[in-house]
Amino acid sequence: MPTRDAAARLLVVEDDDVIRESLVRSLRSEGYAVRALADGGALEEELAAHRVDLVVLDWMLPGRDGPELVRVVRRRSDAAVVMLTAREAVEDRLRGFEVGVDDYLAKPFVVEELLARVRAVLRRTGAVATTIEIDDLVVDEEAARVTRGGHDVALTATELRLLAHLARHRDRVLSNAQILSQVWGYDDYADNLVQVHLSALRRKLEAHGPRLIHTERGLGYVLRAPR
Repeated sequence: MPTRDAAARLLVVEDDDVIRESLVRSLRSEGYAVRALADGGALEEELAAHRVDLVVLDWMLPGRDGPELVRVVRRRSDAAVVMLTAREAVEDRLRGFEVGVDDYLAKPFVVEELLARVRAVLRRTGAVATTIEIDDLVVDEEAARVTRGGHDVALTATELRLLAHLARHRDRVLSNAQILSQVWGYDDYADNLVQVHLSALRRKLEAHGPRLIHTERGLGYVLRAPR
């Protein structure tokens, strides 16, 4: 059976409407099931009503600050916590770790870094598998290993990131712009960057089996198991 990060359930607690909505969109685009709160007032009820694997939590919230809410998470669930904070002082970070924060990300932040940290924390806590299996393709980002039909496939670091991203979104067409933004972190770059890396990736994968990565003309690219 394929294993995907899509199984993880996330909760975003952020009072800034723009940041909260952007986070929800970005996390859902990665396949996560995402719920959101504008403050921590209903956190207990949310955790009681819904299973949560990871909470993305703002430090500065009206009424109850981040460390207080981390204690709520620790009492009510086994969810991991990634804290978003504009506070740079070492003592603030230590306070967060003391109450159970799993990782920190300072504001302002790049969404791609947040996504990477969320994936890393989910894997460390065992909320998701470290491998993605599609037909005879096995992608293990953590071990930096890819096999196809039992054969090791040697990939560059960029090719591995690209393949893992396509595999996490199997059967979903991703545009050139989406891939550039989510794999490279660029909003605007040479159009042929994705094509060059995809061509190399296809050659390596197809040395051991039929085509997995397909071009949908005018739309983008999709990874799907052979029919």
